[in-house]
Amino acid sequence: MGDEATVALRGKTEITKGPSCRDQPTSNRGVPRAECELDHKNPFQLLAATILSAQCTDKRVNMVTPSLFAAYPEPEDLAGAVPHELEEIVRSTGFYASKAPGSPRDGPASRRGLRLRSSRVNGRPDLVPGVGRKTANVVRSVALDLPGLPVDTHVGRLSRRLGMTVETDPVKVEMELNPMVAATERGQFSLRLILHGRRVCPSRKPRCGECVLQDFCPSSEV
Repeated sequence: MGDEATVALRGKTEITKGPSCRDQPTSNRGVPRAECELDHKNPFQLLAATILSAQCTDKRVNMVTPSLFAAYPEPEDLAGAVPHELEEIVRSTGFYASKAPGSPRDGPASRRGLRLRSSRVNGRPDLVPGVGRKTANVVRSVALDLPGLPVDTHVGRLSRRLGMTVETDPVKVEMELNPMVAATERGQFSLRLILHGRRVCPSRKPRCGECVLQDFCPSSEV
């Protein structure tokens, strides 16, 4: 689909909170900017929120992070957290034992927090131990304003339905999509697919009759 897909997804996808994007003014071809739905004020907070969002809704994460960041406002604070106290704060996000550090000095979340500040300098959150490619791309594209195309379950599903790839491996999907999307637009492209997938094109019973992409989507049931 190439440039056609890029322009179409930038210019048509209904991805904003509230009214349709067709009803909102914007300076970019009549399209509002998609916003990450995880509440955050800096790259550290976005990294922590993204980690917590695994197998958890953004709404639930946003209910937890105010207490988390009040207790641990800086990466160094999180790195020195008492494990059981941290686990109690993030318990409601599920899989809390794996999302919190196993010990103050030895655990993926601890190392993530401790090393994030240095990673901000060179824009390489992917170098933070324990941080996967998708999470790193979220931080790069949203918080650091660097190229990054996060591929989650929604991005993978919609890109296949739109005929942009047949791959199921997230890294392979990203590699196929990258040449189709300008580097500066990759983060927005991913966000639009994610929000469209949540609201219009879920895995079961996609609402094709409401979809603004149905005119060129090969999977449309309309």
